[in-house]
Amino acid sequence: MIRLSRDNERERLFQIWHDSVRATHGFIAEEDFELYAGLVRDEMLPSGSFWVAVDENGWPLAFLQLEGTKVEALFVDPACHRRGIGRALMEHARGLSPVLELDANEESGAVRFYRALGFREVGRSPTDGLGRPYPLVHMRLD
Repeated sequence: MIRLSRDNERERLFQIWHDSVRATHGFIAEEDFELYAGLVRDEMLPSGSFWVAVDENGWPLAFLQLEGTKVEALFVDPACHRRGIGRALMEHARGLSPVLELDANEESGAVRFYRALGFREVGRSPTDGLGRPYPLVHMRLD
């Protein structure tokens, strides 16, 4: 089931983000990981709205943040990788917006995942949004 997140789930969403990034973004320096963790915990999660994929007991397994046409975040608990949960959240987003855009870290497996969903590359950046040396692939599905 996919539903909007609840305020009391922020800690669980942070844990999903933390575990997912640790499992898939081994290229990020530890000091940068700590910077991102603080931003996610203190800024993104308290101020954002998220679509959450939950199990039969309502326990969050993954979340997606969609701002207009932009997928700002998609993170899946690593224990649930390769079960179609990320795909289901992206299909849900597609139902909300006929066009989707996102930025994916070039060094993670995300680019391959998004290409498999039909996204195409529309540009690149040598750094991430904070100017850190983590190249991004800008992608679009229309």
